[in-house]
This record gives sequence, C-alpha cells and structure tokens, in this order.
Amino acid sequence: MAVRAGVLLYWLHIICTGVFADVWKVHVESEMEALVSSCVVVPCSFTYPAQQQPSDRIRAMWHMKDKRDEIIFHKDSTRVLDNFKGRTKLLGSLGGSNCTLEIDEVRNHDNGPYCFRVELETSVKDKYSFVDNCVSFKMIEQASKPELQAEQSVQEGEPAVFKCSVRHTCPSHQPTLTWSHPGKIIMSYKDIGRGIWEAESLLTFTPTKEDDHSDITCTVKYHGNVKGEMTETRPIFVKEKATLSHILIPVLSCLGAALFVGLLCFFIVKRYKKRNTAV
Repeated sequence: MAVRAGVLLYWLHIICTGVFADVWKVHVESEMEALVSSCVVVPCSFTYPAQQQPSDRIRAMWHMKDKRDEIIFHKDSTRVLDNFKGRTKLLGSLGGSNCTLEIDEVRNHDNGPYCFRVELETSVKDKYSFVDNCVSFKMIEQASKPELQAEQSVQEGEPAVFKCSVRHTCPSHQPTLTWSHPGKIIMSYKDIGRGIWEAESLLTFTPTKEDDHSDITCTVKYHGNVKGEMTETRPIFVKEKATLSHILIPVLSCLGAALFVGLLCFFIVKRYKKRNTAV
C-alpha cells in the first residue's frame, strides 16, 4: 500500500510540474488613471516556463491588444509606432521578471488597451502575448487640487504642523509640493498600491502675531505641462501666548469694577441712612 501511494505521489508530482511549468503569467492592472501631459507608470511582472534568463536574452514589447503589429514599446525603436517613439520605456529589469512600462507626455488618445509580449531568444517557441491581461487608461484632462490639512487656530510660540498631499500615477517623475510660508519641510513618497502613489509634504513652523489672519498655501507642480488647479489655501488664526499682562489686566479690571461697585453701594447706603436720620 505504501509503495502504491509513493508511486501515485511521484506521478502526480510529475504531472503537476509539467502543467504549472507550462503557464505564462503576467500581473498588471487592468485599468489605471493617466494625467494628460504628464507620465504614467504601469507596474508589471511576469513569469515564464523556461529557466531564468538574463535581460539580454529576453525580448520584450508592448502592443495594442487587437493589433499585435502596432507596437508602443520595443528595444528596436524602428518598430514602434511614430506617435509613441521616444515616449515609452521599460523601468524594470527583464532578468528580474519586471516589465514595468512608462509612458511619458501622455496624450488624451493613449487609452489603450495595451498588452505585454515576451520572447525568449534562446528558443523559437518560447514567446507569449498576454492578451487576456492588458491595461487601459482613464484619461484625466486636468489635475486636481492637492489635499491640505491645517488647523485653523494655532498657538503663538508653539510649533504648528501642516500636511499637503497628492495622489498620482507617475512615480518616475514625482510631483513637487511647495509652501507659501517658510519652515522645516519633510517630503515623503508612498506606494498606495494598484499603480497609485502619494507624495506628501509636512511643513512645521512656529506662528507669530504677524501670522494671524494670514493664509497658508500649498502648490503642486506635476511633471509635464499639466493643466488644472495646482494650489490649495487655508486661513490661519493665531491665539496670542498668555503673558503676565494678559493675566494682570483682567484681574485688575475685575478688582477695579468690584471696587467701583463697592464704593457706589457704600455711598448709596450712606445717603439712605442720612435721609432716614433727617426724617
């Protein structure tokens, strides 16, 4: 019985190895947003049945889904469509199974869908177009405002922190964020996933009286000649720092008012008694 089970497991292993070794796979987002005039980066990774190959033994291309001869990226630029020449490149290492594509100077007709194709130069038969896993773009004509998080009321003399962020799909050319107020600035970039990135800027400064009733503005500059509203503004109000005068003046005012009321009551009572005595 043990021998039979061992033989069965052996043949099952052989069969499964053959089946899964024959599978070509690619991981790519099916739909992404692309900002017109900027760039868009399509994350892409793939696997193939042959042994791992160095990058120079792998031929890669991106083409239109229904027209394989309409190529938008190829190592041989003469095979690329004229309107894509100089605008596309691979950012990843093919030897590392990375097929990430960048399209620069995005145009409003670059919708796709686009598919990845790989050919191993060591074999005539090892080639595959992943036409069931392609990427399409939703074209964004104008950029949106950055998101600005700021406290309207801040304390004089105490550090205040303001955050400005923007999401995008062009990590190879990160947008820049600038502020209307000087201070300490920390920039960070985060991969949100599904081809979306976030650029974030933190501004820290110590408010003064002069900052009261002023505006704080964050401006975003995208890669390329992008249209749209690039600024977000918030008003800020500065609460004055409590000093000895801020404490003494109200106290003295209260004491003065109490003294005045006391004297007034005293003279009223005195006059009343004097009138009663005269009667």
